[in-house]
Amino acid sequence: MENLVRSDERLDDLQINGYKIIQHPDKFCFGMDAVLLSGFAKVKPGEKAVDLGTGTGILPILLAAKTEGEHFSGLEIQPESAEMASRSVSINELNNKIDIIEGDIKTASQIFGKGKIDVVTSNPPYMTNMHGLKNPQDAKAIARHEILCTLEDLIRETAAILKPMGRCYFVHRPFRLVEIITLMRQYKIEPKRMRLVYPYVDKEPNMVLIEGVRGGGPQLTVESPLIVYDAPGQYTKEILEIYGMD
Repeated sequence: MENLVRSDERLDDLQINGYKIIQHPDKFCFGMDAVLLSGFAKVKPGEKAVDLGTGTGILPILLAAKTEGEHFSGLEIQPESAEMASRSVSINELNNKIDIIEGDIKTASQIFGKGKIDVVTSNPPYMTNMHGLKNPQDAKAIARHEILCTLEDLIRETAAILKPMGRCYFVHRPFRLVEIITLMRQYKIEPKRMRLVYPYVDKEPNMVLIEGVRGGGPQLTVESPLIVYDAPGQYTKEILEIYGMD
C-alpha cells in the first residue's frame, strides 16, 4: 500500500471505513466544502454517480463510504491530480467501485453519454476573476478559478449527462447563487433543496449547498442553516457528525 505514496506526498486518514487519501501539501488539497457536499448529496442503491472536477478523488471516495450507490466516477482534467486520485482508489481497494477518468468537464457528455447518469456532484472553481494570478496553470489556481471551465460549462454538461429526473449536488459561494439558479433553470435543472453554511452563527454565509433535479417541478426547500464553529477551533456537533468524529 505505502509504495503507492510518493516521498513528497502524504497519506491522510479520512476517518471513515478506514479509507485514506493521497495529497500533495504543495498542491491543491481538499477542504471542508468537499466534506460538506459528501454529507449533503444522496446516492441511492443501484445508482451511478459522476463527480465533475474530482481533484484528489475525495468526493467519490467519501460517497462510496457514506452511500449505497453502485458505482462512482471522477472526472479530472489535470493529469497529476487524476493519477493521484487513481492511486487513492487503489489504496482503498475500491477499483471495482470507483474509476477516475482524465478528461475535460466541457466534454463530459461525450465521455459519459447523454442521459445515462443518476447523480452528478461537483465542487467547482468558485472565482471568475483571474486578475493578479501569477501562474494560471498552477494546480491551486485551476482548482479555485474558472480557468479551464466556467459555471455554465459545468451546468450544461451536468444537464446533458443526467437521466430525466436525475439529481445534481453542488457546493459554491453564496455571492454566485443567482447565477447558479439562473443557469440551472436555463438548462432545465430545477433547484429543489438548498442549505447555506455559516462559519459562525452571527456571520454571513460563505458556502451554499444546492440540489437540482433534471426536469423537476418548481418547489425549492431551504433547509436550516449549517453552522461550522461554536467557538474558534471548536466545531459544532453537526459538523463533527458530518466528519464522522462525533
